Amino acid sequence: MRISKVAFAITALLAASQVNAGGFQVNESSASGLGRANSGEAAIGDDAASLARNPALMALFDTAQLSVVGTYVMPSIDMKGEGNLNNDDIAPAAAIPALYYIQPLNDKFAVGLAIYSGYGMGTEYKDDYVYGSAAGETEIVTINFNPNVSYRFSERLSFGAGVDVVYATAKLKRNAGAILPPKTSIADMEGDTVGYGWNAGALYELNQNNRFGISYKSKIKLELEGDYQGTSSRTVALNPLSSQNKVAGELDINLPSVLEISAYHKLTNKIAISYDWQYTTWSDFGDIVATSVNKADCTDGSQGQCLLKEEDYDNSSRFAVGTEYDLSEAVTLRAGYAYDEQAGKSTLSIPDTDRQWFTAGMTYRTSPTLSFDFAAAYILGKDSKFDEDVPIYGLAGAPTNRTFETESAAYIVSAQMNYSF
Repeated sequence: MRISKVAFAITALLAASQVNAGGFQVNESSASGLGRANSGEAAIGDDAASLARNPALMALFDTAQLSVVGTYVMPSIDMKGEGNLNNDDIAPAAAIPALYYIQPLNDKFAVGLAIYSGYGMGTEYKDDYVYGSAAGETEIVTINFNPNVSYRFSERLSFGAGVDVVYATAKLKRNAGAILPPKTSIADMEGDTVGYGWNAGALYELNQNNRFGISYKSKIKLELEGDYQGTSSRTVALNPLSSQNKVAGELDINLPSVLEISAYHKLTNKIAISYDWQYTTWSDFGDIVATSVNKADCTDGSQGQCLLKEEDYDNSSRFAVGTEYDLSEAVTLRAGYAYDEQAGKSTLSIPDTDRQWFTAGMTYRTSPTLSFDFAAAYILGKDSKFDEDVPIYGLAGAPTNRTFETESAAYIVSAQMNYSF
Protein backbone atom coordinates (compact mmCIF):
# COMPACT_ATOMS: atom_id res chain seq x y z
CA MET A 1 0.00 0.00 0.00
CA ARG A 2 1.29 3.50 -0.82
CA ILE A 3 0.31 7.09 0.05
CA SER A 4 0.36 7.31 -3.72
CA LYS A 5 -2.63 5.19 -2.74
CA VAL A 6 -3.61 6.91 0.49
CA ALA A 7 -2.02 10.09 1.74
CA PHE A 8 -4.33 12.00 -0.50
CA ALA A 9 -7.06 9.42 -0.19
CA ILE A 10 -8.91 11.76 2.09
CA THR A 11 -8.28 14.83 0.00
CA ALA A 12 -9.78 12.74 -2.76
CA LEU A 13 -12.69 11.94 -0.51
CA LEU A 14 -13.22 15.63 0.06
CA ALA A 15 -13.52 16.33 -3.63
CA ALA A 16 -15.98 13.51 -3.85
CA SER A 17 -19.66 14.22 -4.26
CA GLN A 18 -19.76 17.94 -3.86
CA VAL A 19 -22.83 18.05 -6.09
CA ASN A 20 -24.60 14.96 -4.82
CA ALA A 21 -24.59 15.49 -1.07
CA GLY A 22 -23.06 17.50 1.74
CA GLY A 23 -19.31 17.00 1.98
CA PHE A 24 -18.58 13.83 0.05
CA GLN A 25 -21.49 11.54 0.89
CA VAL A 26 -23.11 9.32 -1.70
CA ASN A 27 -26.87 9.08 -1.05
CA GLU A 28 -27.71 7.04 -4.15
CA SER A 29 -28.16 3.65 -2.46
CA SER A 30 -31.27 2.59 -4.43
CA ALA A 31 -33.49 3.51 -7.36
CA SER A 32 -36.64 3.11 -5.26
CA GLY A 33 -35.31 5.59 -2.68
CA LEU A 34 -34.01 8.03 -5.29
CA GLY A 35 -37.51 8.34 -6.78
CA ARG A 36 -38.76 9.88 -3.52
CA ALA A 37 -35.55 11.91 -2.89
CA ASN A 38 -34.48 9.31 -0.29
CA SER A 39 -37.25 10.42 2.05
CA GLY A 40 -38.49 7.94 4.64
CA GLU A 41 -35.63 5.55 3.91
CA ALA A 42 -35.23 4.46 7.54
CA ALA A 43 -38.95 3.60 7.82
CA ILE A 44 -40.33 2.29 4.49
CA GLY A 45 -38.59 -1.04 3.78
CA ASP A 46 -40.21 -1.75 0.42
CA ASP A 47 -37.24 -3.74 -0.94
CA ALA A 48 -33.89 -5.20 0.16
CA ALA A 49 -32.05 -1.98 -0.74
CA SER A 50 -33.52 -0.41 2.41
CA LEU A 51 -30.81 -2.34 4.27
CA ALA A 52 -28.40 0.49 3.42
CA ARG A 53 -30.36 2.88 5.64
CA ASN A 54 -31.81 0.88 8.58
CA PRO A 55 -31.08 -2.78 9.45
CA ALA A 56 -34.27 -2.98 11.56
CA LEU A 57 -36.30 -2.89 8.31
CA MET A 58 -35.33 -6.54 7.69
CA ALA A 59 -38.07 -7.42 10.21
CA LEU A 60 -40.66 -6.44 7.57
CA PHE A 61 -39.63 -9.26 5.20
CA ASP A 62 -41.35 -12.68 5.20
CA THR A 63 -39.25 -14.11 2.36
CA ALA A 64 -35.68 -13.70 1.15
CA GLN A 65 -35.07 -10.89 -1.33
CA LEU A 66 -32.20 -9.78 -3.55
CA SER A 67 -31.90 -6.22 -4.89
CA VAL A 68 -29.32 -5.20 -7.51
CA VAL A 69 -28.87 -1.47 -8.25
CA GLY A 70 -27.02 0.50 -10.91
CA THR A 71 -26.80 4.30 -10.71
CA TYR A 72 -25.12 6.74 -13.07
CA VAL A 73 -24.23 10.25 -11.91
CA MET A 74 -23.52 13.04 -14.41
CA PRO A 75 -22.22 16.15 -12.57
CA SER A 76 -21.80 19.55 -14.15
CA ILE A 77 -19.45 21.80 -12.14
CA ASP A 78 -17.84 24.88 -13.67
CA MET A 79 -15.08 26.80 -11.88
CA LYS A 80 -14.51 30.46 -12.71
CA GLY A 81 -11.34 32.25 -11.58
CA GLU A 82 -9.96 35.76 -11.77
CA GLY A 83 -8.65 36.86 -15.13
CA ASN A 84 -11.05 34.55 -16.99
CA LEU A 85 -9.07 31.51 -15.77
CA ASN A 86 -11.99 29.10 -16.03
CA ASN A 87 -12.22 25.33 -15.90
CA ASP A 88 -15.52 23.72 -16.93
CA ASP A 89 -16.83 20.25 -16.12
CA ILE A 90 -14.33 19.52 -13.35
CA ALA A 91 -16.30 16.51 -12.04
CA PRO A 92 -16.38 13.41 -14.27
CA ALA A 93 -19.39 11.11 -14.52
CA ALA A 94 -19.44 7.97 -12.36
CA ALA A 95 -21.26 4.64 -12.11
CA ILE A 96 -22.37 3.43 -8.65
CA PRO A 97 -23.33 -0.26 -8.32
CA ALA A 98 -24.91 -1.81 -5.21
CA LEU A 99 -26.19 -5.21 -4.07
CA TYR A 100 -28.42 -6.17 -1.13
CA TYR A 101 -29.69 -9.48 0.24
CA ILE A 102 -32.10 -10.12 3.13
CA GLN A 103 -32.78 -13.59 4.58
CA PRO A 104 -35.46 -14.06 7.27
CA LEU A 105 -34.52 -16.90 9.64
CA ASN A 106 -37.83 -17.13 11.51
CA ASP A 107 -40.57 -14.79 12.71
CA LYS A 108 -38.07 -13.01 15.01
CA PHE A 109 -34.64 -12.96 13.36
CA ALA A 110 -33.38 -11.90 9.93
CA VAL A 111 -29.89 -11.44 8.51
CA GLY A 112 -28.69 -9.46 5.51
CA LEU A 113 -25.73 -8.16 3.56
CA ALA A 114 -25.40 -4.73 1.93
CA ILE A 115 -22.60 -3.92 -0.51
CA TYR A 116 -22.71 -0.28 -1.59
CA SER A 117 -20.77 3.00 -1.68
CA GLY A 118 -21.17 5.60 1.05
CA TYR A 119 -18.56 8.09 -0.19
CA GLY A 120 -17.09 8.76 -3.60
CA MET A 121 -16.56 10.50 -6.95
CA GLY A 122 -13.96 13.17 -7.80
CA THR A 123 -12.75 16.25 -9.65
CA GLU A 124 -10.39 16.70 -12.58
CA TYR A 125 -8.84 19.98 -13.76
CA LYS A 126 -6.85 20.59 -16.93
CA ASP A 127 -3.12 19.80 -16.76
CA ASP A 128 -2.22 23.40 -17.61
CA TYR A 129 -4.62 24.99 -15.09
CA VAL A 130 -2.66 27.84 -13.50
CA TYR A 131 -3.94 26.87 -10.03
CA GLY A 132 -3.02 23.21 -10.50
CA SER A 133 -1.16 23.18 -7.17
CA ALA A 134 -4.55 23.29 -5.38
CA ALA A 135 -6.68 21.53 -7.99
CA GLY A 136 -5.42 18.81 -10.37
CA GLU A 137 -6.98 15.34 -10.45
CA THR A 138 -8.67 13.83 -7.41
CA GLU A 139 -10.89 10.77 -7.11
CA ILE A 140 -12.17 8.30 -4.54
CA VAL A 141 -14.09 5.04 -4.74
CA THR A 142 -15.38 3.40 -1.56
CA ILE A 143 -17.18 0.10 -0.99
CA ASN A 144 -18.99 -0.71 2.26
CA PHE A 145 -19.33 -4.41 3.09
CA ASN A 146 -22.12 -4.33 5.67
CA PRO A 147 -23.47 -7.58 7.29
CA ASN A 148 -26.51 -7.05 9.55
CA VAL A 149 -28.94 -8.83 11.88
CA SER A 150 -32.42 -7.79 13.04
CA TYR A 151 -34.73 -8.90 15.85
CA ARG A 152 -38.48 -8.29 16.21
CA PHE A 153 -39.20 -7.61 19.88
CA SER A 154 -42.94 -7.22 19.43
CA GLU A 155 -45.58 -6.68 16.82
CA ARG A 156 -44.66 -2.99 16.73
CA LEU A 157 -40.98 -2.73 17.69
CA SER A 158 -37.88 -4.10 15.87
CA PHE A 159 -34.14 -3.50 16.19
CA GLY A 160 -31.18 -4.13 13.91
CA ALA A 161 -27.41 -3.72 13.91
CA GLY A 162 -24.44 -4.35 11.65
CA VAL A 163 -20.73 -3.96 11.03
CA ASP A 164 -19.25 -1.62 8.39
CA VAL A 165 -16.06 -2.68 6.61
CA VAL A 166 -15.13 0.17 4.26
CA TYR A 167 -12.58 -0.34 1.50
CA ALA A 168 -11.36 2.88 -0.12
CA THR A 169 -9.17 3.44 -3.16
CA ALA A 170 -8.06 6.90 -4.22
CA LYS A 171 -5.65 8.88 -6.32
CA LEU A 172 -4.47 12.46 -6.52
CA LYS A 173 -2.25 14.41 -8.90
CA ARG A 174 -1.11 18.00 -8.51
CA ASN A 175 0.89 20.02 -11.04
CA ALA A 176 2.77 23.30 -10.77
CA GLY A 177 0.34 25.00 -13.17
CA ALA A 178 0.95 27.21 -16.18
CA ILE A 179 3.87 29.31 -14.89
CA LEU A 180 6.33 26.41 -15.17
CA PRO A 181 5.84 23.59 -17.72
CA PRO A 182 2.19 22.57 -17.11
CA LYS A 183 2.93 18.92 -16.27
CA THR A 184 5.60 19.68 -13.68
CA SER A 185 4.51 17.36 -10.86
CA ILE A 186 4.35 18.52 -7.25
CA ALA A 187 2.34 15.52 -5.94
CA ASP A 188 1.35 12.15 -7.38
CA MET A 189 -0.46 9.61 -5.24
CA GLU A 190 -2.88 6.67 -5.47
CA GLY A 191 -3.82 3.88 -3.10
CA ASP A 192 -6.19 2.02 -0.81
CA THR A 193 -7.02 1.30 2.83
CA VAL A 194 -9.69 -0.33 5.05
CA GLY A 195 -11.69 1.18 7.92
CA TYR A 196 -14.21 -0.29 10.36
CA GLY A 197 -17.40 0.97 11.98
CA TRP A 198 -20.88 -0.07 13.06
CA ASN A 199 -24.50 0.79 12.43
CA ALA A 200 -27.79 0.29 14.29
CA GLY A 201 -31.45 1.13 13.86
CA ALA A 202 -34.97 0.76 15.22
CA LEU A 203 -38.42 0.55 13.62
CA TYR A 204 -41.73 1.37 15.30
CA GLU A 205 -44.92 0.33 13.49
CA LEU A 206 -47.88 2.30 14.80
CA ASN A 207 -50.04 0.19 12.49
CA GLN A 208 -49.82 -1.28 9.00
CA ASN A 209 -50.00 2.16 7.37
CA ASN A 210 -47.86 4.28 9.68
CA ARG A 211 -44.31 3.59 10.81
CA PHE A 212 -41.27 5.46 12.10
CA GLY A 213 -37.59 4.61 11.83
CA ILE A 214 -34.28 5.79 13.25
CA SER A 215 -30.78 4.70 12.28
CA TYR A 216 -27.21 5.58 13.17
CA LYS A 217 -23.89 4.96 11.43
CA SER A 218 -20.75 5.41 13.51
CA LYS A 219 -17.77 7.47 12.46
CA ILE A 220 -14.99 5.43 10.87
CA LYS A 221 -11.32 6.01 11.56
CA LEU A 222 -8.98 5.39 8.66
CA GLU A 223 -5.37 4.74 9.60
CA LEU A 224 -3.43 5.22 6.41
CA GLU A 225 0.17 4.22 5.77
CA GLY A 226 2.19 4.32 2.58
CA ASP A 227 4.58 6.39 0.47
CA TYR A 228 4.55 10.13 -0.16
CA GLN A 229 6.23 11.88 -3.09
CA GLY A 230 6.03 15.63 -3.46
CA THR A 231 7.67 19.01 -2.97
CA SER A 232 8.15 18.54 0.78
CA SER A 233 10.06 15.26 0.25
CA ARG A 234 12.85 16.91 -1.74
CA THR A 235 16.55 16.58 -0.97
CA VAL A 236 17.53 19.95 -2.43
CA ALA A 237 15.78 22.42 -0.14
CA LEU A 238 16.47 25.42 -2.40
CA ASN A 239 14.54 23.94 -5.30
CA PRO A 240 11.04 22.70 -4.37
CA LEU A 241 10.56 20.99 -7.75
CA SER A 242 13.73 18.90 -7.81
CA SER A 243 14.73 15.57 -6.25
CA GLN A 244 11.29 14.54 -5.03
CA ASN A 245 11.88 11.39 -2.99
CA LYS A 246 9.41 8.68 -2.07
CA VAL A 247 9.17 8.55 1.74
CA ALA A 248 7.20 6.40 4.21
CA GLY A 249 4.16 8.34 5.38
CA GLU A 250 1.09 8.04 7.62
CA LEU A 251 -2.28 9.75 7.95
CA ASP A 252 -5.21 9.25 10.38
CA ILE A 253 -8.65 10.62 9.54
CA ASN A 254 -12.29 10.23 10.64
CA LEU A 255 -15.28 9.71 8.37
CA PRO A 256 -18.35 11.29 10.05
CA SER A 257 -21.23 9.61 11.83
CA VAL A 258 -24.76 9.83 10.38
CA LEU A 259 -28.11 9.98 12.20
CA GLU A 260 -31.33 9.51 10.21
CA ILE A 261 -34.96 9.83 11.38
CA SER A 262 -37.77 8.87 8.98
CA ALA A 263 -41.54 8.44 8.80
CA TYR A 264 -43.96 6.78 6.36
CA HIS A 265 -47.74 7.18 6.14
CA LYS A 266 -50.15 5.38 3.79
CA LEU A 267 -52.93 7.96 3.56
CA THR A 268 -55.28 6.02 1.27
CA ASN A 269 -55.15 2.69 -0.53
CA LYS A 270 -53.26 4.48 -3.33
CA ILE A 271 -51.36 7.45 -1.82
CA ALA A 272 -48.47 7.48 0.66
CA ILE A 273 -46.12 10.18 1.91
CA SER A 274 -42.72 10.03 3.59
CA TYR A 275 -40.33 12.50 5.18
CA ASP A 276 -36.79 12.37 6.48
CA TRP A 277 -34.06 14.20 8.43
CA GLN A 278 -30.42 13.18 8.11
CA TYR A 279 -27.72 14.70 10.33
CA THR A 280 -24.01 14.21 9.58
CA THR A 281 -21.27 15.10 12.09
CA TRP A 282 -18.79 16.65 9.68
CA SER A 283 -17.12 18.32 12.67
CA ASP A 284 -15.49 14.90 13.30
CA PHE A 285 -13.47 15.48 10.16
CA GLY A 286 -10.34 17.55 10.87
CA ASP A 287 -7.50 19.03 8.89
CA ILE A 288 -5.68 16.75 6.45
CA VAL A 289 -2.21 16.17 7.90
CA ALA A 290 0.20 13.61 6.42
CA THR A 291 3.51 13.03 8.18
CA SER A 292 6.62 11.01 7.38
CA VAL A 293 7.47 8.02 9.56
CA ASN A 294 11.05 9.27 9.69
CA LYS A 295 10.51 12.89 10.75
CA ALA A 296 13.59 14.04 8.84
CA ASP A 297 12.24 12.85 5.48
CA CYS A 298 10.01 15.88 4.86
CA THR A 299 11.77 19.22 4.69
CA ASP A 300 9.05 21.75 5.43
CA GLY A 301 10.30 22.23 9.00
CA SER A 302 7.06 21.05 10.63
CA GLN A 303 8.19 17.91 12.45
CA GLY A 304 8.04 15.69 9.41
CA GLN A 305 4.84 17.16 8.01
CA CYS A 306 4.59 16.22 4.34
CA LEU A 307 1.15 17.64 3.68
CA LEU A 308 -1.25 20.03 5.40
CA LYS A 309 -4.65 20.89 4.00
CA GLU A 310 -6.75 22.95 6.38
CA GLU A 311 -10.48 22.23 6.31
CA ASP A 312 -13.48 24.05 7.75
CA TYR A 313 -16.32 21.56 8.20
CA ASP A 314 -19.50 21.87 10.29
CA ASN A 315 -22.26 19.40 11.05
CA SER A 316 -24.97 19.50 8.38
CA SER A 317 -28.57 18.41 7.80
CA ARG A 318 -30.52 17.01 4.89
CA PHE A 319 -34.33 17.34 4.74
CA ALA A 320 -36.49 15.33 2.33
CA VAL A 321 -40.15 14.72 1.57
CA GLY A 322 -41.68 12.32 -0.95
CA THR A 323 -44.89 10.78 -2.17
CA GLU A 324 -46.02 7.56 -3.86
CA TYR A 325 -49.08 6.76 -5.94
CA ASP A 326 -50.20 3.21 -6.79
CA LEU A 327 -51.37 3.61 -10.35
CA SER A 328 -52.25 -0.08 -10.50
CA GLU A 329 -51.21 -3.36 -8.89
CA ALA A 330 -48.24 -3.41 -11.24
CA VAL A 331 -47.14 0.25 -11.21
CA THR A 332 -46.21 2.67 -8.41
CA LEU A 333 -45.21 6.26 -9.22
CA ARG A 334 -42.92 8.38 -7.02
CA ALA A 335 -41.75 11.98 -6.63
CA GLY A 336 -39.63 13.80 -4.07
CA TYR A 337 -37.79 16.94 -3.00
CA ALA A 338 -34.78 17.37 -0.70
CA TYR A 339 -32.68 20.24 0.62
CA ASP A 340 -29.07 19.37 1.41
CA GLU A 341 -27.00 21.78 3.51
CA GLN A 342 -23.41 22.68 2.69
CA ALA A 343 -20.97 20.82 4.93
CA GLY A 344 -17.60 22.46 4.27
CA LYS A 345 -16.22 25.82 3.24
CA SER A 346 -15.73 25.87 -0.52
CA THR A 347 -12.23 25.42 -1.95
CA LEU A 348 -10.88 24.52 -5.38
CA SER A 349 -10.71 20.84 -4.46
CA ILE A 350 -13.97 20.92 -2.47
CA PRO A 351 -16.50 23.29 -4.10
CA ASP A 352 -19.20 22.31 -1.60
CA THR A 353 -22.51 24.19 -1.53
CA ASP A 354 -26.18 23.96 -0.58
CA ARG A 355 -28.20 21.91 -3.06
CA GLN A 356 -31.79 21.03 -3.94
CA TRP A 357 -32.99 17.62 -5.20
CA PHE A 358 -35.92 17.17 -7.59
CA THR A 359 -36.69 13.49 -8.23
CA ALA A 360 -39.15 11.12 -9.85
CA GLY A 361 -39.37 7.35 -10.19
CA MET A 362 -41.52 4.26 -10.55
CA THR A 363 -41.79 0.55 -9.70
CA TYR A 364 -42.99 -2.01 -12.25
CA ARG A 365 -43.99 -5.45 -10.92
CA THR A 366 -43.86 -8.20 -13.52
CA SER A 367 -44.89 -10.91 -11.03
CA PRO A 368 -45.29 -11.39 -7.27
CA THR A 369 -41.57 -12.26 -7.07
CA LEU A 370 -39.95 -9.88 -9.59
CA SER A 371 -40.04 -6.08 -9.82
CA PHE A 372 -38.01 -3.26 -11.36
CA ASP A 373 -37.42 0.29 -10.15
CA PHE A 374 -36.41 3.30 -12.25
CA ALA A 375 -35.62 6.83 -11.08
CA ALA A 376 -34.12 10.12 -12.20
CA ALA A 377 -32.98 13.20 -10.29
CA TYR A 378 -31.92 16.76 -11.02
CA ILE A 379 -29.70 18.33 -8.35
CA LEU A 380 -29.28 22.10 -8.39
CA GLY A 381 -26.34 23.51 -6.44
CA LYS A 382 -26.30 27.05 -5.12
CA ASP A 383 -23.78 29.29 -6.90
CA SER A 384 -20.75 29.73 -4.67
CA LYS A 385 -18.08 32.42 -4.37
CA PHE A 386 -14.94 31.99 -2.25
CA ASP A 387 -11.33 33.12 -1.75
CA GLU A 388 -8.36 30.78 -1.53
CA ASP A 389 -4.60 31.12 -1.17
CA VAL A 390 -2.97 29.10 -3.95
CA PRO A 391 0.80 28.50 -4.25
CA ILE A 392 2.00 29.55 -7.72
CA TYR A 393 5.19 27.64 -8.49
CA GLY A 394 7.67 29.64 -10.53
CA LEU A 395 6.87 32.77 -8.47
CA ALA A 396 9.09 31.84 -5.50
CA GLY A 397 6.31 29.60 -4.23
CA ALA A 398 4.49 32.57 -2.73
CA PRO A 399 0.81 32.02 -1.84
CA THR A 400 -1.56 34.11 -3.87
CA ASN A 401 -5.11 34.92 -2.79
CA ARG A 402 -7.63 34.55 -5.59
CA THR A 403 -11.41 34.69 -5.87
CA PHE A 404 -13.34 31.83 -7.47
CA GLU A 405 -16.95 31.18 -8.40
CA THR A 406 -18.69 27.85 -9.07
CA GLU A 407 -21.87 26.82 -10.81
CA SER A 408 -23.00 23.27 -10.14
CA ALA A 409 -25.72 20.80 -11.04
CA ALA A 410 -26.05 17.06 -11.54
CA TYR A 411 -28.25 14.54 -13.31
CA ILE A 412 -28.75 11.05 -11.89
CA VAL A 413 -30.44 7.99 -13.38
CA SER A 414 -30.87 4.70 -11.56
CA ALA A 415 -32.31 1.23 -12.22
CA GLN A 416 -32.94 -1.62 -9.80
CA MET A 417 -34.09 -5.24 -9.89
CA ASN A 418 -35.75 -6.92 -6.91
CA TYR A 419 -36.28 -10.70 -6.74
CA SER A 420 -38.02 -12.55 -3.90
CA PHE A 421 -37.20 -16.21 -3.26
